[in-house]
Amino acid sequence: MAIQRRKFIQSGIAGLSLLGFSNLGLKIPSKGPSNKPSNKPIVISTWDFGVPANLAAWDILKMGGRALDAVEQGVKIPEADLKNSTVGKGGYPDRDGHVTLDACIMDELGNCGSVAALENITHAISVARMVMEKTPHVMLVGEGALQFALTNGFEKENLLTPESEKAWREWLKEKKYSPIINIENLSNDPNRLPGNQYNHDTIGMLALDESGNLSGACTTSGMAFKMHGRVGDSPIIGAGLYVDNEIGAATSTGVGEEVIRTVGSFLVVELMRQGHSPEVACKLAVERIIAKKPETAKEIQVGFLALNKNGEYGAYALQKGFTFAVCDAEKQDLLIDGKSIY
Repeated sequence: MAIQRRKFIQSGIAGLSLLGFSNLGLKIPSKGPSNKPSNKPIVISTWDFGVPANLAAWDILKMGGRALDAVEQGVKIPEADLKNSTVGKGGYPDRDGHVTLDACIMDELGNCGSVAALENITHAISVARMVMEKTPHVMLVGEGALQFALTNGFEKENLLTPESEKAWREWLKEKKYSPIINIENLSNDPNRLPGNQYNHDTIGMLALDESGNLSGACTTSGMAFKMHGRVGDSPIIGAGLYVDNEIGAATSTGVGEEVIRTVGSFLVVELMRQGHSPEVACKLAVERIIAKKPETAKEIQVGFLALNKNGEYGAYALQKGFTFAVCDAEKQDLLIDGKSIY
């Protein structure tokens, strides 16, 4: 009788498997990425300006360096680029004329550091790393973040360049805020009119090193002409960036408020944990934004970029025009047009 009962239970479980756990409201246990050979080292980052940033990161990765060092050095390139109006020094100010920077960094051990509304320091990403390594905290903001940076040897400087100040003064004439989709690439157009760029963006970078460890970094000067004190998703662990060394890493770009509402980067990593590829995970996260605010989603840009433990990568965005850069042993300047819903 016991043997017959055991056979019945076993056949019942097999039947449930054929029907699919999802149909019963159950979730299949997490499997993570496949066991295919890893594409490592590799570094990926958001937007066209990710290409030179990746090259700086690659200098570290190709020598067997740590992913954490690579992503920090990589994103420092756009932070110091005066022609880039969306990251670091030269970024467009808030509506009161202050250039405020946000950044975060996360390593393979789950350690993370962040700064928000930081003024007068070019390399916000390095301050974020120092918060991670020298304090018991995750995030420092405003005057506290500046005080910490100065105490630890960073030099105070004016981040408002003449070009950015001119754009701000042009904006003051109308004081009209209207986000422009994909300004990240449009802002590199030498024919753009000063003051007509009202959006912002970030560089998000993810790397897998020779040892198979993941790290990520995200840094921005924030939304142009934002309210003083506004902070988007970029310095928020789980929103603008998330790393889980067992599964993968993700970063986001676009209008940060909508990314925060969905805890977007964490969501992408958890979707990869469920067995989805990086691209599909990014697409599902974008669809979550649409589901929450369908009308808003048609007027803004949000994109996600992901890298799993095997070095497989993917991206998806709301709107066309989102690009991302890839650098590995085969090609160091690959630029890919990300897929989009609209």
